[in-house]
Amino acid sequence: MSKKDTDNLQLDLMSSPNLSNFLENNENNFISESVTEILNKVFSEKNISKAALAKRSGMSEIYLHQIFAGRRTPSRNRLLCLCYGLGISLDETQELLKVCGCAPLYPKIRRDAIIVYGILHQIDLFENNDQLFTENEETLC
Repeated sequence: MSKKDTDNLQLDLMSSPNLSNFLENNENNFISESVTEILNKVFSEKNISKAALAKRSGMSEIYLHQIFAGRRTPSRNRLLCLCYGLGISLDETQELLKVCGCAPLYPKIRRDAIIVYGILHQIDLFENNDQLFTENEETLC
C-alpha cells in the first residue's frame, strides 16, 4: 500500500467517524523515525564529512556528534544551521523541519523571510547570519 500525502491523510482524518479506526488504518502513513534517524539519513546522502558539516553549520564537532548519536535534540535554529551546512534545498529544509516537529519557515515572518531568501540564493550560513544581524533579527547561531 502506498503512503498517502498530507492532504489526503488530512481529508481522511476529517471524514473519519472513529479516531481509533483512522489511526489503525493509517499506521503506515505516520512518521516513525526519530530526529536522529532522519538527520543521519539526510547526512548519508551528502558527500561531506562530519567535521566539514560542523564547520559549515557553525557548531562544535562534539555537539554535532551528540546530535547524530541521539544524545541531543537540536532546536529549530540548530536544525536550520544543519540545513545550511548540508546545503539542502528549501523544500528539503521545510520537510526536515516538519518531520522533526519544528515549525516550517513562514515567509510572512520577517526573520523567516530572510532565512528563506538565504536558502533559495544559496547564501552560506555566516553571510545569512550577518544579514539577520543587520536587519535586527535574531541570528541562527
